[in-house]
Amino acid sequence: MSTQPPAPQASAAPAPPVAPTLEQNAIGTADLVFFVVAAAAPLTVMAGAAPVAIKMAGQAAALGYLLSGLLLIVFAAGFTAMSRHVRNAGAFYAYIGRGLGRAAGVGSAYVALLSYNAIEVGLLAVFGWFTGSGFRDLTGVRVPWWAWALAGLVAIGVLGCRKVTLSAKVLGVALALEVLILLVFDAAVFAHGGGPDGPRFGALSPEHLGTAGAGGMFVLCVGAFIGFEATAIYAEEARRPERSVPRATCIAVGFLALFYTFTVWTIINAYGADRAQAVAKAAAGTEMVFAATRRFAGAWAADAMHLLIITSAFAATLAFHNGATRYFYALGRARLLPRRLGTVTARHRSPAAAVLLQSAIALLVVLATILTGQDPYAVTFLWTNGTGILGIMLLQALAALAVFGFFRGDRRGQPAWRVVAAPLAACAGLVVLIVLVCRNFDLLTDAPTGINIALLAPLPLVFAAGPVVALRIRRRDPRAYERLTTVDAERG
Repeated sequence: MSTQPPAPQASAAPAPPVAPTLEQNAIGTADLVFFVVAAAAPLTVMAGAAPVAIKMAGQAAALGYLLSGLLLIVFAAGFTAMSRHVRNAGAFYAYIGRGLGRAAGVGSAYVALLSYNAIEVGLLAVFGWFTGSGFRDLTGVRVPWWAWALAGLVAIGVLGCRKVTLSAKVLGVALALEVLILLVFDAAVFAHGGGPDGPRFGALSPEHLGTAGAGGMFVLCVGAFIGFEATAIYAEEARRPERSVPRATCIAVGFLALFYTFTVWTIINAYGADRAQAVAKAAAGTEMVFAATRRFAGAWAADAMHLLIITSAFAATLAFHNGATRYFYALGRARLLPRRLGTVTARHRSPAAAVLLQSAIALLVVLATILTGQDPYAVTFLWTNGTGILGIMLLQALAALAVFGFFRGDRRGQPAWRVVAAPLAACAGLVVLIVLVCRNFDLLTDAPTGINIALLAPLPLVFAAGPVVALRIRRRDPRAYERLTTVDAERG
């Protein structure tokens, strides 16, 4: 009887090159706050957008920031109640899908992806513009804006491919410095008597909201808070997200509301309540705030502000880049985009494929701006951010309605004011602001009607694609359809 040689043992399969999930338990409450507030870019908002709001509505600007913050605090009450039950990197996609149905969730996913991409590429352009002008002012050497934008894109891509904790550290340092320089400005104004007329609280009177331009002002006021919902985007990577996400959201929105209101009020007082609007109309770009800083705090503070507005724009670009890549990741994982986008690297647990795609999109926009000779601030930044801000406002309104829908049959121990009254009130308020934004969209873009229609049209079009895609998935793979918007991160 012959014997057979033993069958060769199968060699162990090599480890897969990617890890299945984002890194869990990596970031805490403070890190989440850094991501959110850095995305809001306080210095960029106060130096670049607040003067435009003052130009539009005068003294009403301070109250505009306060009311916008209060509305979003009401929104956050319901949003954070739902965050205890949903942990998904595609935050709006998951929330809206769970509360309003999968078709609406998929549509919102595409709107979120468009909006985050639009804001990120616009911020990258304005980062290059700020850096080029600041470098020229400080050294006399002219380097084109696009060279700085491309350098920033490389740095952001590298950070995006590393551990999320590295981005949190970079954002934390940048945020601390830009908040500090604004506090120096605020303190200096009041150390010199609070401006030519002294501190005046009339700017906070509701009577100013009736002034012409107040509607357009809210475009900028609400836009200043865009990105605070990013706390939920990082829920899969957060420690104890059921606590850290709600806590970070409330801290971030509350801080921004108070900080913006106080600083805009200080800017108005620095010039005098009756003269601030005229100064804003005459000043170019960020000069209104820089000039006041130079006058009250000294040249050193103005020079520091020139440098820190660059880091502010960089931090905001990095924050929105990270947000966009996590939407790519969530949609790739859900098979709503190519599967490769839903993978992460084994070493850093970062969505590298999504980072590369997002970087390529930003590169194409920078190249298009160069080849067409468009202004990176007046065209690329304002046009893309107009679309992005409105898109996120639409998602916030839908998310507020989704909170109501999610808790309608079972409040899960939550009080009615938090999961019924607050989300419905927030939805109504956001709808009013959306109407104001659409009616005054030209004030933001300074573009003709045809361009504005072209900038707004993609939002309903990509949302409408959602139900089409969802229904096609339901026909082809009912199980995959059932998993849409319901996949939450497993906690280790």
